[in-house]
Amino acid sequence: MSANDSAETRLYPPPAEFAAKAAISGMAAYKALCDEADKDYEGFWARLAREHVVWKKPFTQVLDSSNSPFFKWFADGQLNVSYNCLERQIEAGLGDKTAIIFEADNGDVTRVSYRQLLAKVCQLANGLKKLGIKKGDRVIIYISMGVEGIAAMQACARIGAIHSVVFGGFSAQSIRDRINDAGAVAVITADEQCRGGKNIPLKPAVDEGIGLGGCESIKNVIVFKRTGGPCNMVAGRDVWWHDVIAGQPETCEPEWVDAEHPLFLLYTSGSTGKPKGVQHGTGGYLLHAILTMKWTFDLKPEDIFWCTADIGWVTGHTYIAYGPLACGGTEIVFEGIPTYPDAGRFWKMIQDHKVNTFYTAPTAIRSLIKAADTNPAVAPTKYNLSSLRLLGSVGSRSTRLPGRGITRTSVAADARSSIRSGRRRPAAT
Repeated sequence: MSANDSAETRLYPPPAEFAAKAAISGMAAYKALCDEADKDYEGFWARLAREHVVWKKPFTQVLDSSNSPFFKWFADGQLNVSYNCLERQIEAGLGDKTAIIFEADNGDVTRVSYRQLLAKVCQLANGLKKLGIKKGDRVIIYISMGVEGIAAMQACARIGAIHSVVFGGFSAQSIRDRINDAGAVAVITADEQCRGGKNIPLKPAVDEGIGLGGCESIKNVIVFKRTGGPCNMVAGRDVWWHDVIAGQPETCEPEWVDAEHPLFLLYTSGSTGKPKGVQHGTGGYLLHAILTMKWTFDLKPEDIFWCTADIGWVTGHTYIAYGPLACGGTEIVFEGIPTYPDAGRFWKMIQDHKVNTFYTAPTAIRSLIKAADTNPAVAPTKYNLSSLRLLGSVGSRSTRLPGRGITRTSVAADARSSIRSGRRRPAAT
């Protein structure tokens, strides 16, 4: 390899047996998909949308480019994302299958089936409707990582409300700006979140953000009691989650929406200027989430899938709140941080839950391998990671290694070898 060769051109092929069993079984299968799309672009996506998504009203028009670049996909079709994630799986006989394995910061584990998750989502959806929240309303979600965060997103989708999740580490100003820009009518939050052995308040940031002004659209703040810590409740505005769902039925007819109906707004961090809200539609987004779960992550019915992102990021939307559930998968949801109670937390969770697909960032891999250099007790080799079948990478470039540049395209191969060896290769100077 010459000095000018780029890491982006280097290939790290999977074992032949792995490729043969994959949803896209090698380059020939991939090329066949590309050829199909080249020959009939709209027909290609129409076929996939009909095969992978349940439609209440089938679409007749695939792509509307009459007002480009504002393209519309499946515009005259109607569907509901929550139905596709929950009832669809139950109707397929997966009602008692575990949908979510939730591991709390303190190590407590809760398993939630598809049937149980549907009941939780429907109760909250009914409670939201009782508060007057309806199709098209915007709802801010500022909550800890857990089943409730996913339920809140699904409940909004179920009634056609548009959610905007704010990362739990963002400030009161960030909450205020998003409420103001979206014209949100409600906030769903928690009293506190648990991270690294500490209880971190969430509700005070919501109160402070609303107090900054420009949030007159807010009618209700719904508070999940995560820790039972001190929590100021504003009379006439604030209501406890458990009171919202009390007495609500465990069934809720989905609001069938047009394929282009907004599913969620997600704002840029604002680190380089005013946060910009990006709107994601329903039909095209759901198809994207399903196909990338099946094609990129090669999800199998028996897999345990773990995306370590936060639901405050788009990665967490697609590969925690929607994608795995829309494919009938079983996923890990983790409340804590990778270094508590020690830097072996991720490896122990992979071992304990027999995770098959692990989707994380190069930064996390590097930091944990580095931690093992100073504390051999948390080295990956101290844990049984034999269940791992596929590694995914997102969010940043991996360390460039001597004689071998590692980027997003190949970090999984490097991460796998690094995890197996339990060593961090030195970075090039």
